[in-house]
Formats: sequence, C-alpha cells, structure tokens
Amino acid sequence: MSIRHSLLALLRDRPRYGYQLRIEFEDRTGASWPVNIGQVYTTLDRLERDGLVRKEGADGEGHVVYSITPDGLAEVRNWFGSPVPRATPPRNELAIKLALGLTVPGVDVGAIIQAQRGVSIRALQDYTKSRRETAAQGRPADTARLLVLDSLIFQTEAEVRWLDLCEARLMQLANPPR
Repeated sequence: MSIRHSLLALLRDRPRYGYQLRIEFEDRTGASWPVNIGQVYTTLDRLERDGLVRKEGADGEGHVVYSITPDGLAEVRNWFGSPVPRATPPRNELAIKLALGLTVPGVDVGAIIQAQRGVSIRALQDYTKSRRETAAQGRPADTARLLVLDSLIFQTEAEVRWLDLCEARLMQLANPPR
C-alpha cells in the first residue's frame, strides 16, 4: 500500500496537517488499513525532501500544515493513471507459513489450515455484515467504503477456497493413489 501516494492524493483536495491526513485516509478507506501517525509524519518529511509537498506553516493550534506542490500533483496524477504492477506479488505470510510447514518436521499443517480457515471465515462474516450495514444506509459517500469492503470480501473468499485446495492436496499426500 502506498501511503506516499495516498497522502498526496488527499492533499490534492486541500492542505492538511498529519493527523487530519491520517483520519481522512482511514475514513476514505473504511478504516480497513489503519495507519500509524508516526508513519504519516515520516512520509510527509520524505515528500517534503523530494519536493512533492511543502510546509505552509502552523494552523494556529501548532499543527504544521502541508500542501501539495506542482511536482506532487504530477506524481499523484501519474499514480492514478498507472495500473498497480503485478510483476512482483506481495508476500503472503500464510502461503509462506504453509510452504515452510510442509518442509519442517513436526509441523501439523492441517491444524494451521483449520485455524486459519476459522479466522478467515469469521473475517468474511464481519466484512459481509459491515458491507450490508453500510449499503443499508444508502449514502453516496459510502461508495468508497463499499469498494474496499468488496475487495476484502473477495480476497477472503479466495483465501478460504485456497485453504480448501491446500487441505485437498494434503489429503492426496497422505493417501497416494495405488
């Protein structure tokens, strides 16, 4: 996830200070990916160093307000205009755990699969409930949250299907054809 580009996108609207950016990011993404306030300010420092944002001064309450520069606008325009690369898939901790579990003696991979399936199904239920409640409100402003929830639902459904496949492969290993 690109916090860098997300902050630039939020600064397109208007100047803000770090905590406002954090709250706005979480609001617009349905609080699905909490962001640490320290990460926000570290990213803002880097963006300023790179000439993509500038400090506008304090807001009267001591908060340093940041605005986007023309180079920052170009950067965020390019980000929105480019597809997310798929060449290097993100690390999947669960896939790594299962792959290593198969090669390390004494690891009950079946138990790992069962435990993860339970967690994933509960998450799927929570996402589905949240989506249903959000959709019932019928507010156009909730569209961004619905998109994020749909993404989480599809990813979690895929994970559960993949766990089913992993379990089937374990059974094949345990009971090879004669």
